[in-house]
Amino acid sequence: MTAEDLRMLRRTAREALSELSPVSEVRRQMADGWDAGLWLRLCGELGVTGLAVPEEYGGVGLSVVEQGVVFEEAGRRMLCGPLLSTAGLAIPLLLLSDDDTARKRHLPGLCSGALTATVVTSDAAGRPVLTGQPIVARAGNGGYVLDGVADHVVDGSSADLVLVPARLDGAVALFVVEAGRAGLVRQPLVCLDQTRRQARLTFAGVSANLLVTHDPAGAVEGAFDVGRAMLACEQAGGAAQCLDVLVDHARTRIQFGRAIGSFQATKQKAAELLIRVESANSAALAAAYAAARFLSMEDGVAAEASVLSDVPELPVSAAVAQVYCSDAFVAVAAENIQVHGGIGFTWEHDAHLYLKRAWTSRELLGRPEEHVETLANHLAAVR
Repeated sequence: MTAEDLRMLRRTAREALSELSPVSEVRRQMADGWDAGLWLRLCGELGVTGLAVPEEYGGVGLSVVEQGVVFEEAGRRMLCGPLLSTAGLAIPLLLLSDDDTARKRHLPGLCSGALTATVVTSDAAGRPVLTGQPIVARAGNGGYVLDGVADHVVDGSSADLVLVPARLDGAVALFVVEAGRAGLVRQPLVCLDQTRRQARLTFAGVSANLLVTHDPAGAVEGAFDVGRAMLACEQAGGAAQCLDVLVDHARTRIQFGRAIGSFQATKQKAAELLIRVESANSAALAAAYAAARFLSMEDGVAAEASVLSDVPELPVSAAVAQVYCSDAFVAVAAENIQVHGGIGFTWEHDAHLYLKRAWTSRELLGRPEEHVETLANHLAAVR
């Protein structure tokens, strides 16, 4: 897409999400759960999950860059729906697998909205799934069965498909578990951010389908990095929305006979936040482009594209984006509450919803300090 095409996509997504996901709808879905009918409209009319999926699998055939634009606008509206779990994690993992049969079976439904999916990203203690206590796979029931516990699974209580990295004969393997399988217990969790549900999944002899992949660990890491890039786009959008609300309030709130936006302290704070928002947008966009290049490789798991010596581009770009966008979103959301004064702390005002989304988002796919460690390890490896 050209720059003008991306601007048109952004306008279309913003208009659609403003209509379909106003704050009144967000608050309703916080209580009742995300709306399946609305999700079907978003997938069917806007293609929110299939932008980066090849047309042969029912997608639009664009790239992760266009998908990132939708994530950014969804972040502005705090969309209640399985966007991150389905389009940010599950679809990239399916695309990075070598299982064309599974892709043809599942991707069309995920693109149309008829199916939703999620990926197990952490173990029972919240540690990364590849380094913590993994789900264990073994032969059984004429195929494979899974045993173990996974916590903080995004949309885990509602997903039709659960993609599970598990330990099989001492090595990582990927499995697909369909909802309703015997032995799968899905316990919804009480979360700070009520706009994005999480669940604790218990696998007790659950039958699972093996997802054929020549490098499962590499596919998982690659999919998680794509997910981090998409989450960064969402965080950048949320931060931008908070700044817009803050500035609008500063223009209209009168104190001592003047709009508070005319005070030097307020103007300086707004300028500092603008730098954070613009920098977050740049970091997220860079990660989205890196993810697009990674997924377009003939062998995305094994190949390496570098922008700095031998440092792999996507892991570095995704880590940088998460470090910056996580902190930027929290900072701008917090300042939005402060500038609004007493009303900003009330349940009726929307500012607290963004702050809760900001704090939980920074924990989903690794904390900023963990991403800093990732960056340090990559840089140390090329010395």
